[in-house]
Amino acid sequence: MSNIKKIAYLMGAGATHAEITNLEDSASETFIQKNGLLISNVSKRVIVKAQTAHGFKNDVECVTSPEGSLNIELLISLFESNRIHNAENKIKILKRLVQTDILDRLSVTRKKRFYLHKAFFELHQLIEDKEDLTGIISLNYDAVLDEAYTTIYKKLPDYCHTSRCKVAQFPLLKLHGSFGWKNVIIYGRPKDISIIPLGVNKKYLSPPYSFIWSKAFEVLVECDILRLIGCALSQNDIGLIDLLFKAHIERGTAFEIQVIDYQTAGDQIKNNYGFFPDITKPKDIENALIADEQILKNDHVGNPFKIWLKAKAKRMLTEEKIAKTKYIKRCFNTHKGD
Repeated sequence: MSNIKKIAYLMGAGATHAEITNLEDSASETFIQKNGLLISNVSKRVIVKAQTAHGFKNDVECVTSPEGSLNIELLISLFESNRIHNAENKIKILKRLVQTDILDRLSVTRKKRFYLHKAFFELHQLIEDKEDLTGIISLNYDAVLDEAYTTIYKKLPDYCHTSRCKVAQFPLLKLHGSFGWKNVIIYGRPKDISIIPLGVNKKYLSPPYSFIWSKAFEVLVECDILRLIGCALSQNDIGLIDLLFKAHIERGTAFEIQVIDYQTAGDQIKNNYGFFPDITKPKDIENALIADEQILKNDHVGNPFKIWLKAKAKRMLTEEKIAKTKYIKRCFNTHKGD
């Protein structure tokens, strides 16, 4: 029997956010507020812009303060569930602004300087005899992860858009879709695939999402370890929590959930979802793999994704192998994105 662990990943907005903050030495709060991709950053910028959109504030000015609306997903859900005049148009404005806001921060020039996701795939190429990467589940609409995959593996990811999906390597399962899914070939015909939009009440049952979520369920059932990168397991996404719950029930035993984030994030996930019995907080991952005091002291300094990549590479690769890599070795540089 093989002792190689089956590894799956769940990546959220914090993974792409890590690429952004990695571009500047000691990224200031001003830089993060202007460029960060966490839901709180995006929400703040979007609600400010929405104030000037034609007709947006009519009848809702008292509940759309730019000081208070820090979760645009929850606000959209409240619009959907209440009888608000012209709610459909207001929601459309917010969703359009969210897409524009995210894409504006992911310019071609800026993305050329990203390397953390590329280092991630490069690492797994080098340790495939030690860990079996069985699938990546992503909650992000952007294509940063996709483009890194293509750079390293020289082909497009397997998204499992249909029931006929045959995965050559491992699937990349974007549970909410992607801004870039245009003219996708489905059963021999080109098709534009709409994203599952922001909001608490997401609908997953229609194709291709029924196939994507079904494959994600299989990946979770089969994995030994699920690593969360930049994903706080938001209580807004009850469908995701339900998916994790179903996978545990189907297995009959718990898979380990490793939280690759600040210690505070690990504490919060453990507190919120303690009914999953094998949640491992950052300081306890793989016998103190992460020793960086910056993220363990809960002061939100440093870059958890990069810190984990460095620690993992250092433990699993020789210095000579690291030196021969293209992207992993850049994680050890003292300066930020090149």
